[in-house]
Amino acid sequence: MKRRDFLRYLGIGVSSAGAASLVRTVGAQEMTHAEAPASSAAQQVDWAAMNAHHKEGVDIFLANIGKDPTFWPEELQPTIVDGVKVFDIRCQEVDWDTGGGIVFPAITYNGRVPGPTIRVDEGDKLKLVVTNETTQPTAIHWHGVIVPNSMDGVPFITQAAPIMPGEVFNYEFTARNAGSHMYHSHYNAVEQVTKGMLGAFIINPKDTSREPVVQGDYTIILNDTTLGFTLNGKSFPYTQPIVAKLGDKIRVRYMNEGLMIHPMHLHGIPQLVVSKDGFNLPTPYMADTVLVSPGERFDVIIDCTEPGAWAYHCHILNHAEGRDGMFGMVMALVVTE
Repeated sequence: MKRRDFLRYLGIGVSSAGAASLVRTVGAQEMTHAEAPASSAAQQVDWAAMNAHHKEGVDIFLANIGKDPTFWPEELQPTIVDGVKVFDIRCQEVDWDTGGGIVFPAITYNGRVPGPTIRVDEGDKLKLVVTNETTQPTAIHWHGVIVPNSMDGVPFITQAAPIMPGEVFNYEFTARNAGSHMYHSHYNAVEQVTKGMLGAFIINPKDTSREPVVQGDYTIILNDTTLGFTLNGKSFPYTQPIVAKLGDKIRVRYMNEGLMIHPMHLHGIPQLVVSKDGFNLPTPYMADTVLVSPGERFDVIIDCTEPGAWAYHCHILNHAEGRDGMFGMVMALVVTE
């Protein structure tokens, strides 16, 4: 959908003026601390200014629609060598823009946050060639993936030593358990993971009879702390919406790689929770808010029955909205007629 058509659909006219001015100091203050209550007299609130800040963020979000194709992580393409899928993963230190020129030093897989999605089929033989181009040791853990003990990626426990700067390490295993999994650093993890060493690892099932039929499949990786509150490495208003047609069914895979819980709330349309941590649930259930704790994955199906632009955000409110408007873990689902 073109941005012009999107805005016409919403009936909104957007000016790009002021976009640069909304580089919020929220990143350092509001994003990490809940605001203390204060009396109305003490606050001396300028409601017009507050309204302007709130609207300005939404305007920037609308103006940015479709302008960041990297928001949805690309899939890493393998080469095939003697029937084995070989993936090239490079650990790299980069400056990462979470949106609007707010730049943080990041540690990444293949130069982006989150790393590229690794999607394979159940039964595939895999070789993941990891080159450490950073200045510190590292290792990769395949979170939720059943692997041989020596391939689990925990230095000095299942791996003899971390991958030192300049070294290469090969992880080799067969993709055995289908589902939504993750990969991330398991060395100095509180720094490396929150700085961006994380990604989605999806194993498609051999038996697709229980797989839902959907018109879209989206992964949303939740992270916090070092790079701020982010969805797929970006903070509102520089996130992107999911755009679907009325009657579509879409699959959303939540993956929490952060240090905090994030209850993901969708306005207007319920979510059918069908899978947790890669395991199909025997009894799916409906929810409007899905609580995703660190390390957890949830797959939900959204039946797009209600047209309109629907807010979509973490419902711990100091992760998403404050005096200067929405920030951090906010996006939208847009259902067009």
